[in-house]
Amino acid sequence: MLVAIVVTSCFAVPARAQDRMPAIPADKLTDAQRQAIAEFKAARSADVSGPFIPLLRSPEVMTRARAMGDYLRFRSSLPPRLSEFVILMTARRWTQQYEWNAHQPLALQGGLKADVVQAIAEGRRPEQMAADEGAVYTLVDEVERNHSVSDATYARAVGAVGEQGVIDTLGLVGYYTTLALVMNTARTPLPAGATAGLAPFPH
Repeated sequence: MLVAIVVTSCFAVPARAQDRMPAIPADKLTDAQRQAIAEFKAARSADVSGPFIPLLRSPEVMTRARAMGDYLRFRSSLPPRLSEFVILMTARRWTQQYEWNAHQPLALQGGLKADVVQAIAEGRRPEQMAADEGAVYTLVDEVERNHSVSDATYARAVGAVGEQGVIDTLGLVGYYTTLALVMNTARTPLPAGATAGLAPFPH
């Protein structure tokens, strides 16, 4: 029942302004953009979508961002439960609806508890987290709020996920922050039929 509550917990948000960077018509693509699309499809076995539509305006950035995402999304040292946890925290921080819509179901599928997901959506610290989730949450929250990390927080994070896990966690924050900044600036819309899952950020 909790999963159903989280999945259907959507919020009415004001209509957003028009997409600033929609898909580029095929006949307007440069050779570099066509190459970036081909490399994306070869790597992901999927069409270009979401943040990669505006990123295509700078095909070199798009290709390098995609390559970083290939590792962080699919091959990092963190289990999906933790990597998706970090992605949801980042989507919540930036109220990035596309990011949340894409990764909230993946977080649940990866084993993140529904009440943890709900707490993140509401902008509060989850009350009952696994030990590694608590360590990762504190690391991400502290570095974003203070722009630094205490010795105790660092030691706890290393103890939970190792040094590589700490770097992969910070890489996820940086990568999905970049995508959030791109989509918030470009006003990238949700997929057709999708509903915004995040209310304005609570202050």
